[in-house]
Amino acid sequence: MPVHEHDRLHALRADLADIDDLKVYGRVASVRGLMIEVAGPLSTMHVGGLLDIEVTPGRTVPCEVVGFSGDRALVMPFGVIEGLRRGCRAIVRSAPGGVRPSRAWLGRVINAMGEPIDGKGPLPAGQNLVRLKQDAPPAHSRQRVGAPLDLGVRVLNTFVTCCRGQRIGIFAGSGVGKSVLLSMLARNAGSDVAVIGLIGERGREVQEFLQEDLKEEGLARAIVVVATSDEPALMRKQAAYLTLAISEYFRDEGADVLCMMDSVTRFAMAQREIGLASGEPPTTKGYTPTVFTELPRLLERAGPGAGEGTITGLFTVLVDGDDHNEPVADAVRGILDGHIVMERGIAERGRYPAVNVLKSVSRTMPRSCDPEFWPVVQSARQAMATYSDMEELIRLGAYRAGSSEEVDTAIRLNPHLEDFLRQSKEEATSLREGYIRLAEIMAGA
Repeated sequence: MPVHEHDRLHALRADLADIDDLKVYGRVASVRGLMIEVAGPLSTMHVGGLLDIEVTPGRTVPCEVVGFSGDRALVMPFGVIEGLRRGCRAIVRSAPGGVRPSRAWLGRVINAMGEPIDGKGPLPAGQNLVRLKQDAPPAHSRQRVGAPLDLGVRVLNTFVTCCRGQRIGIFAGSGVGKSVLLSMLARNAGSDVAVIGLIGERGREVQEFLQEDLKEEGLARAIVVVATSDEPALMRKQAAYLTLAISEYFRDEGADVLCMMDSVTRFAMAQREIGLASGEPPTTKGYTPTVFTELPRLLERAGPGAGEGTITGLFTVLVDGDDHNEPVADAVRGILDGHIVMERGIAERGRYPAVNVLKSVSRTMPRSCDPEFWPVVQSARQAMATYSDMEELIRLGAYRAGSSEEVDTAIRLNPHLEDFLRQSKEEATSLREGYIRLAEIMAGA
């Protein structure tokens, strides 16, 4: 029997095993906004459990139990609830929620339910069921981060060197170039598989990202999970969990996975909507306590596993009003292993990627940097720091050449370093090439 036929039969048996022997259902008792109260056999329901509410004959809306109040279950929908009324049947699912990914999913675009949305036909099911919400591997059993990962982007390779299994945040306001940077990483990074979660994206930008930024060569080794901004909060939240679940599947297969999520902030906003609807008290900027509980549970799942596979996580954070100290940014920065800061002022000067090197940190450096070039990287950072300190005086013409040899050197190097940091989205530079080019610039000082 061919291997793919065996896999198909295995998946069919697993699906048949998931069919409920006994149908248990409750009834919709009330609806408040997106919060639905269901009366019925509460002993068969649990937080995180799934229900199917029959809105009209032949049409059901999948829902998730998010809490209990008195003798009723509080559930939220994954879809639109127009037409929902009191008394609708809520059928309890006993089978655990999850997906069955496989390597045949590469090159596909799916929604938060693990369903294809790219018009390329059904997704072949893998053998193993992967739960969407899993605990991170125990700290004592995890491997250490691996060798440096070639990201293909000069500014990151040289100044914010990332190791395999490391987790880094990309902090930026809206319209500063996060999505373009992610597409460059997806195409050029030296990983086996890329899993990209577009959480709360504008619907118009999804096709633009796939066709203009990611392109065919990037999509060929990637799986893209999409939950647009108009979808319910539960779908946006689940898309983030699905992105990590697929990444974990490939990591456990021994692959080096590049997991990218745009953005963690929209995941936090979705969790805030769910928390407020279920009656949680708002805290800082309206974020509920569970937001700051769920963020580490989500982000800690990335990283090295117990085996050879790794998940290198790159998570974008949409800073509110360009405030890099707002609650979500502050919480995420404390969880991850480094941060890349993109600034609007740099983008307005026309330099892309608009990364502020002096504010960006990789917590694996200097160990992750090639020892041969570490002095060169330090010298370049020092030159950029000197120029930044004196920039206002230089632009006003208040600095007199010859007053400081260090400042004169920084002024002379600045245009060359700016050109080094500038990179078009079609261009790729290897880790070694970036170091050599930076060393040539510094040698000309």
